[in-house]
This record gives sequence, C-alpha cells and structure tokens, in this order.
Amino acid sequence: MGKIVKHVITTPRAPAAIGPYSQGNLLFVSGQIPIDPATGALIEAKDIPSQTRQVLQNIEQILSCGGATIDDVVRTTVFLKDMNDFAEMNRVYGEFFSEAAPARATVEVARLPKDVGVEIDCIAVVD
Repeated sequence: MGKIVKHVITTPRAPAAIGPYSQGNLLFVSGQIPIDPATGALIEAKDIPSQTRQVLQNIEQILSCGGATIDDVVRTTVFLKDMNDFAEMNRVYGEFFSEAAPARATVEVARLPKDVGVEIDCIAVVD
C-alpha cells in the first residue's frame, strides 16, 4: 500500500481556517461557516438560507482549489444550531446538490463557532 500524501489547500477565494486544521484521491473540507472571504468577517445576514448559501459557496471555492467540484462530494455533515431551521437549510442545500446528492448527516448542536446558525464539512473524491 502506498504512502498517503497530505496536501494543505488554501485559497483567497474562501475563508482562512480559524483553528489548527487543514483542508487535505480524497479531499476533506473542514467545517465551513458563513464567512465572507473578501472581508474575513461573518456575513451580515443572520437567516439560515443566506448563511447556508455562503457556506456552500465557500465549499465550492475550496473544492475548486483542490481540483474538485460540488459534484465530486460524496459525504457531508451539516451542523445546525436549531433543527427547526432544517427545511430552510435543506432548500438551499438542494440548489447545490441537485443530482446524486452525497450521503449526509444533519445534527443539531448547542453552539457553533462565532455563534453562527450552520456549519458544513464534506469529503470529495478527486481524480
């Protein structure tokens, strides 16, 4: 079995990591929150659709930098501050993952970084 080589991926088109972790044939994208990569600050909108859209746009940029697309994602985990927001999150999520959606787990959590309403991580397969 060959040695697994780990590559750290960063891009100015997505927010920098706010903790000690990296993005890394599989591409693991660490949990993303609704940060505007242009400013490095949370987006102003507090609604779940806007937050979810920004998170998934950030994920698309990281995937692109790593040689993948949203269609290459095989697994996601969605962390919601309030499970009552599931339908709104799911509607926007469906805009990004319309065909052959990846396996997904969605869990409610007590608190997320910077007190956001949603965080999403994913795993993609890179050719």
